[in-house]
Amino acid sequence: MSPFKENGIVWMNGRLGPWKEANIHIASHVIHYGSSIFEGFRAYANAKGTAIFRLEAHTKRLFNSCKIYRMDVPYTQEEFNQAIIKTVQVNKLKECYIRPIVYRGYGALGVDPFPNPVDCAILVWEWGKYLGEGALENGVDVKVSTWQRMAPNSLPALAKTGANYMNSQLIKMEAKLDGYSEGIALNVRGHISEGSGENIFLVMNGCIYTPPLSSSVLPGITRDSVMTLSREAGYKIIEETLPRELLYIADEVFLTGSAAEITPIRSIDKILIGSGKRGPVTKRLQEDFFGIIRAEKDDKFGWLTYVQMGKERGNG
Repeated sequence: MSPFKENGIVWMNGRLGPWKEANIHIASHVIHYGSSIFEGFRAYANAKGTAIFRLEAHTKRLFNSCKIYRMDVPYTQEEFNQAIIKTVQVNKLKECYIRPIVYRGYGALGVDPFPNPVDCAILVWEWGKYLGEGALENGVDVKVSTWQRMAPNSLPALAKTGANYMNSQLIKMEAKLDGYSEGIALNVRGHISEGSGENIFLVMNGCIYTPPLSSSVLPGITRDSVMTLSREAGYKIIEETLPRELLYIADEVFLTGSAAEITPIRSIDKILIGSGKRGPVTKRLQEDFFGIIRAEKDDKFGWLTYVQMGKERGNG
């Protein structure tokens, strides 16, 4: 069953229009060469209204990714922020997943992307728990993938691009076909990198470890949020190169991402992690994370952007 609201509204190149009419030409460069940059983040409903989580940080990463790929976005970051807010407003979704995308459109085919226009769109839809209901409490079973993350100086891992997610698809498909919820990729040196769409953290002896960005890791916004919350809670955060075997002997392991939020790992390669259930550090970080999102705790970091609902649909 499709999660999309097909009577919804999509923002494309500065205008709002019907979901079903948000189409591109088959000869668009993005279809043939994977030339797209995108983001994914959530708007949450809480006691104060509908709040977009870390809007500014996500659009900043979007613009940085475009800069790496020499794609000149025809809007300022603030204009993009306002377009995202308006798209959430007109779709009247109290909670939703938000997908801005910048891509090379219809102009010419060939590896050289410069003859093509840089087009932009924003979609929103309702999306439940990425790794399944109950995953946040019970944890998930994962495997170490046979597929590695991109080698340094081959594709830029710091950019969130459609092309990079072909690698992620291989990791995800292998895991699912083998009966796991997710796969963990190693980098070309055999060190821990990340999941197909999530960053990874290990808890050992009261310290929290995570691979550095040099391990072909996307600089996750939820990753950054968890690191901030960990320091606030008094935990020591260590970013360093991590060997595969640490996964099996860690006290706790969890995944982070806009879709996955903070999801504990129950087992890796059929080896039980810790007690085989969500550990106390993961639980504490979840409580702090969702406490801010649900407006139960002070948003001291300014992470929430509230959306005034009830705006009429229209062009803009």
